[in-house]
Amino acid sequence: MIERGHDLPLGRQAELLGLSRSTLYYEPRPVPAAELAIMRRIDELHLDYPFAGGRMLRDLLRGEGVVIGRDLVATLMRRMGLEA
Repeated sequence: MIERGHDLPLGRQAELLGLSRSTLYYEPRPVPAAELAIMRRIDELHLDYPFAGGRMLRDLLRGEGVVIGRDLVATLMRRMGLEA
């Protein structure tokens, strides 16, 4: 798709493909292990309580000693493809 060694500048290649130049330099960061552990636990809780939303899951996690806000719970659920 994008060839760094091509005679055509990267900016022009991106323009022709309809991409912004910043997407050429984006490198995804790995998900931290602590966040993966929380996501795994949210998945387990969601299987036990499929009716639970972000607030209830937040309260269940806080009961287990995980200090987390409902916005982060909703973000992680969205990332996992679960409904918040």
